[in-house]
Amino acid sequence: MEPVSFDDAETYEPDAGWQRAALAGSDRFSFEWFEKPPGHSSPMHDHEHEQVCFCLEGELTVRTEDESVTFEQYDSVWLDAWESHAVENTGDERAVGLDVFAPGRSFEFWTDREDDADD
Repeated sequence: MEPVSFDDAETYEPDAGWQRAALAGSDRFSFEWFEKPPGHSSPMHDHEHEQVCFCLEGELTVRTEDESVTFEQYDSVWLDAWESHAVENTGDERAVGLDVFAPGRSFEFWTDREDDADD
């Protein structure tokens, strides 16, 4: 067993107010808690991981190249590996969610992109 206390979890803030915390997981799956301020959207992106995005609080809209869906507390959406998508807080309050990735991933997914942009 490998417990992860939320207060001790590895954290990352890709943009002001967009916070992420790595929860317990492995190389086969990972969980990331996130918080987004109203109006914030991740960039359109894709990755090798299947993803389930679960809304814990507020309202989130997930956009793909073909469609978009808005969901609220306790709703979820599944994204296939390599499916381009963006996740936006389209509500008036903060949104909190949980992302599940398979296979698991680390925050290097975002930080390596920043390093590439600096080159």
